[in-house]
Amino acid sequence: MKVGIIGVGAVGSACAIALMQRGSAREILLVDKTRPRARAVALDMRYGAPVSPTVDLRDGSYEDLNGADLVMITGGVNEKTGGAADRNDAEGRLKLLDANLSIYQEIVPQVVAAAPDALLMVVTDPPDPLADLTRHLAKHDRVISTGTVIDSLRFRVHLGQRLGVNPASVEAMAIGEHGTSEVLLWSSATVAGLPIQEACQQCGEPFEKVREAVERDVRYANITIIEGNNASQYGIGIVCARLTEAVLRDERTIFPVASYQPAYGVTLALPSVVGRAGVIRVLEPPMSADERAQLQRSAERLQAAGHRLRVATASS
Repeated sequence: MKVGIIGVGAVGSACAIALMQRGSAREILLVDKTRPRARAVALDMRYGAPVSPTVDLRDGSYEDLNGADLVMITGGVNEKTGGAADRNDAEGRLKLLDANLSIYQEIVPQVVAAAPDALLMVVTDPPDPLADLTRHLAKHDRVISTGTVIDSLRFRVHLGQRLGVNPASVEAMAIGEHGTSEVLLWSSATVAGLPIQEACQQCGEPFEKVREAVERDVRYANITIIEGNNASQYGIGIVCARLTEAVLRDERTIFPVASYQPAYGVTLALPSVVGRAGVIRVLEPPMSADERAQLQRSAERLQAAGHRLRVATASS
């Protein structure tokens, strides 16, 4: 079970340490445009090997990706560097698309040449349109983005915090774009099986107050983190490790990862059965009329980003 990580910045390093500590893969290869950085990060992490699950973690080149089962791509300009950390900027993460397009045009062909059978996981922001670009460059459909898995976990954490319960007892999901147009599915959210409005009532919290606060906290969680730490990395690192396990073990567990959705003409996140082949099946979640309209608007936003990609790639 071999996993490659392209880009050993804040997010790539967080993915690597999470994979190592969880024992998600037997072999982890770090590839970075600055080889000494990848070598140093791998060496530093290997010093924790004696008290970690058995993992072969090392640096390498693109050619060393040969035989990889999964390659996650984390390289690119992040939100802080790319000026995408302004709550008042409606473009959000999509502001990074133009800067990261050329980086992916360089990375993806090299990954595919070395590991033609690997599942490609797009982590770089904005992950959904970059996954569409990756499909185009890779010339295959074994591509997913991390979608709204981290957003869904944030949804659960903030709901649990507001209601004073363990987030493990909360079932709540975000779908659509991994960005400000994401759709939080309040209509199907539950706490220990209770519909969220009833749970709020029993916990003595006004539902609308909880909803307003949680929506704000989830949509701008990344900016809140960046304001204090320059990069939002640890949560997504854990998510990538967990998704890796679902793929390598062919778990067929459901996560809101993003894959290409023909009905919308773009990559966006919906509840998906994840296994060895990536997304095996997509499930249609229950939605209110308002949530369905929000999902359509989120898709249209991603369609506009896709148009930008096509124009940019056609002229390059």
